[in-house]
Amino acid sequence: MSPDQLADVVRVAVREASAGLGVAISLPVSVPIERPRDPAHGDYATTIALQLARPAGLPARELAARIASRLTQNAAIGQAQVAGPGFVNIWLSAATAGALPGEIVGLGPEYGRSAGLAGQRVNLEFVSANPTGPIHVGSVRWAAVGDALARLLRATGADVGTEYYFNDAGAQIDRFARSLRAVARGEPVPDDGYAGEYVTEIASAVVAAQPDAAHLPDAQALAVFRARGVALMFAEIKASLAGFGVCFDVYFAEQGLHDSGALGAALTRLREAGQVYERDGATWVRTTSYGDDKDRVYRRSSGEYTYFAADSAYYLDKRSRGFDKVLIVLGADHHGYVGRLRAIAACFGDDPDKTLEILIGQLVNLMRDGAPVRMSKRAGTYVGIDDLVAAIGVDAARYALARYSLDSSIDLDLDLWASRSTDNPVYSVQYAHTRICSLLRNAASAGCTLGTGYDPAVLTHDRETALLQALADFPAVVATAAELRAPHRVARYAEDLASRYHKFNDACRVLPRAGEEFGELGRARLWLAAATRVVLAS
Repeated sequence: MSPDQLADVVRVAVREASAGLGVAISLPVSVPIERPRDPAHGDYATTIALQLARPAGLPARELAARIASRLTQNAAIGQAQVAGPGFVNIWLSAATAGALPGEIVGLGPEYGRSAGLAGQRVNLEFVSANPTGPIHVGSVRWAAVGDALARLLRATGADVGTEYYFNDAGAQIDRFARSLRAVARGEPVPDDGYAGEYVTEIASAVVAAQPDAAHLPDAQALAVFRARGVALMFAEIKASLAGFGVCFDVYFAEQGLHDSGALGAALTRLREAGQVYERDGATWVRTTSYGDDKDRVYRRSSGEYTYFAADSAYYLDKRSRGFDKVLIVLGADHHGYVGRLRAIAACFGDDPDKTLEILIGQLVNLMRDGAPVRMSKRAGTYVGIDDLVAAIGVDAARYALARYSLDSSIDLDLDLWASRSTDNPVYSVQYAHTRICSLLRNAASAGCTLGTGYDPAVLTHDRETALLQALADFPAVVATAAELRAPHRVARYAEDLASRYHKFNDACRVLPRAGEEFGELGRARLWLAAATRVVLAS
């Protein structure tokens, strides 16, 4: 029985208790069901009597006693006791608790999924690194977290579109193109340019595709290195992300906003809404009216559009595509963008609390032997995605980056995450799944199959109970992680589930020894193991 199912049982018990009192009690939308810290206090506990005592006109403990009495009349409940000022501690019957593996195996990958966010269309933008160099380790974190978050939101019913926005227009692209041109000509890279072996590689690739590129007049050469260089760099970025298991539904180019006239159209919308004024030959937007620290220039006196203009047009484009919420994952160095992005939404008439959500993540430091890992020679000034993958592999990298709360910085010990020991969290989780797969194979070879069912009442060992409780919590973990935008909760849950399985496996024999029969207990335990495999895979 899941916490949601138990909440329905408690809801019925409260109605029956109130009917016996001749009092109509209005139930809250959500009935609180929690795990007691001490297992001796029950499988679950509820504070519903404390919430409803006053409307019922009864002391909380008396109402709790009436609810507990009703609960014990339900065959699914083994015991219900009043505790403290009005808590109701609840023990499920062995048969009810033990029936969960059958439900999980029957549902397969659907177990844990829900429709809590059904009807929501979410545009999730993450990574969005400039195409001026390889993906660095900070952006790799957003790749891991963003992809996990997309999966979480979809698992709870949301319609999610993932998006990578690449700034292929503006000053940083000009610097990149000048750097490529300089390297191709054998000249020093400009002081404000980009360095690293990748610049030489990209410049060489441009020259290989167009041999005269370096010898063209400056402006023409710059245009060639700009167009071809950005295309090559972004192709490499996409390939690195794909190798990391992250592919986006949409790759959105900033230049497209310029070419389509979207920046001018957005300005017209803002002007019609009375949000625009002119000063010193430039066009400004009144973002301070919506909490920004200063008004923003939309178009300079030279006629050039600013990054703010592109951000405004891009937000409007997302909303015009039918997304109810624009969700953006940004690094700590972009904290100052929050105010202006919220102001953009408000200037277009949206409520930013409803249509815009910005997650700010902290930095990643790679450590080895207790010291920071040196910078990548190829990337020049930072460790890139390919360096991280080469050090610990894709699985460990994705898991390591997603298992910490976004608002905490990470010191990743590469030696730990590359190790084949249970001290390595991802190894422990994967090893649990592997042990179960091996168990199921060995069981099949010995003629011990799941069959059509099992006796759930025999699963009463402490290790079995602990594992059953963890399996029952999975749907709530997924729902909470999605609601709080916290994929790390699922990772930590997986570690706890794996730990409980390892302890169960060590204490509870599943397959019979030579000469023994495969009895009801062994079959029930095999179902429990199979259910754990389903949840670990999810």
